[in-house]
Formats: sequence, structure tokens, C-alpha cells
Amino acid sequence: MVDQETQRPRAFVIGDPISHSRSPLIHRYWLQTAGISGAYDPVHIPESDLESFVSGIKDGTLGYTGGNVTLPHKQSIAELVDVIDETATQIGAVNTVWLEDGQLSATNTDSHGFSANLDDLATGWDRGKAAVVFGAGGASRAILHALKAREFTSIRVVNRTLARAKELADRFGDDVSAHTMDELNDVTDGANLFVNTTSLGMGGTPVPDIGFSKMADGALVTDIVYVPLVTPIMAMAASQGLATVDGLGMLLHQAVPGFEKWFGRTPVVTKSLRDLVIADIEAH
Repeated sequence: MVDQETQRPRAFVIGDPISHSRSPLIHRYWLQTAGISGAYDPVHIPESDLESFVSGIKDGTLGYTGGNVTLPHKQSIAELVDVIDETATQIGAVNTVWLEDGQLSATNTDSHGFSANLDDLATGWDRGKAAVVFGAGGASRAILHALKAREFTSIRVVNRTLARAKELADRFGDDVSAHTMDELNDVTDGANLFVNTTSLGMGGTPVPDIGFSKMADGALVTDIVYVPLVTPIMAMAASQGLATVDGLGMLLHQAVPGFEKWFGRTPVVTKSLRDLVIADIEAH
């Protein structure tokens, strides 16, 4: 569907709250640089209004071609769409929806965003097949999905609560093992990749000492957090001589598939876009 008055394709991002989202900055940049007369709207939707909003997308009264979904709706919207793909099902969350053949379809692009960021900034990151995933929250599911897709054969999930790590190991199969914080330095031994999905170090919270130097030659440390751009864990890794990649590119690359679905053009993640988002981060 399009805006009936202007015939402009329109997309959205919904959440509660929504003012923090940088998705409008990203998609409006791509609309402008591509010369597309479209719109991308941040829409505040409380949980109680989600079902009626989704109905308005499906019946065309809202005029949207689709959009992004952020907290707290990533799980609940899965029950309201018509078609949900295997990626979103396995991750257990939806972040992108679009109208196709009269149905509202859904996926999760975080796995794609994670891999595409490393493909862009650390070519060959997936040659080694041993990884440590630090944290077992919702965000870690997309990382595990990405690592399994790249055929990592030893994925070690470390979490404060072992039961949460075991839940992920059970969900993603035999190549995933669960470990306690006490095992953190042991499981880094020989690993090719370390992914932080926790908020440790943010707001002055303590960061455990991590022996990154025990990782394999050419190993990489990355963080899905991008505010600050250099997190305490990334700084620790760099001080031990490890290569690092920040999480901002994951945010940018995960936006690509949605834009393609809604506006029919495949956008490119450029330095100009990255600089634009960094400037916005620094301004806030």
C-alpha cells in the first residue's frame, strides 16, 4: 500500500518508547540519496494498541508497505502476522514486516546485520569455526543463528545464569555448549571469534578480566553494543592486541533487507551513513 494522497511508499518503526530509535535517520538518508519520494515514520504503539495497528496495515487503512518492530513488540507481533519465516522463528523475535501478496510477512534481520557487518569490516572472520558468545539474552539468539549459518562448529555460550545458556544450547543444537562465568577464560582458549552481547561495563558496571590473548592467531572480538562505539570489553581486547569491530555496522546492515522490501531498492551502507549516525550518537 502507498499514501493515497501522494502515492508515496510509506514504512514505519513501532515501539514503546520509540523516540530513541535511529531507524528513521538511516532510512530517510537512503530515501534521500536514492531520490525516492517515500516516507519512514516513527510510531509510538503501546502494547494494547498493537493488534489494531497490525489490522490497519493488513487492510490498507494505514497506507504502509511494512516496517520495523522494536521493543516490546518483537515477540508479540509474531502472533499477529500471516507469514513468519524460519529465521524469525528460530530467533524467536520479529524486527521486520512487509505486505506481500495480500499477506503480512515477517522476518528478523539481526542475524544478517551481524554477518554483513563483519563481512564488510573483517573479511574472513568466519574462516575459523570456534566462537565464544558472551551473554544469553534475547540478542544472543540472532548471533547464534548467524554463526550456525556460517557453519561454526564450536559455539561456547557464557552466561551468569547457566540455565539461560543451556536453553540456547538446547535450542540451537549440538555445536553449542553452555558455560558459567567461571569458565570464561577457559573457553576463550583457541577461539577465533568473541562476541559480546551483554551490557557489562555500561553505566560503570564491572567488567570481568578476560584473557583474549589465549584466542587463536588472527582472532576477532566484536560487540553488538554501539553506544559507546568502543565498549569497555572492546577496549580490553584491543589492549591485548586483538582486532576489534564495533556494533554500529550491525545496526546499519540489518536495515538493508527491510528497505529493499518496502521501497524496491537495495541500499548501500556507506561511510557517509556511518558518520551521520555517529554524529547523532555524539549529539545525544
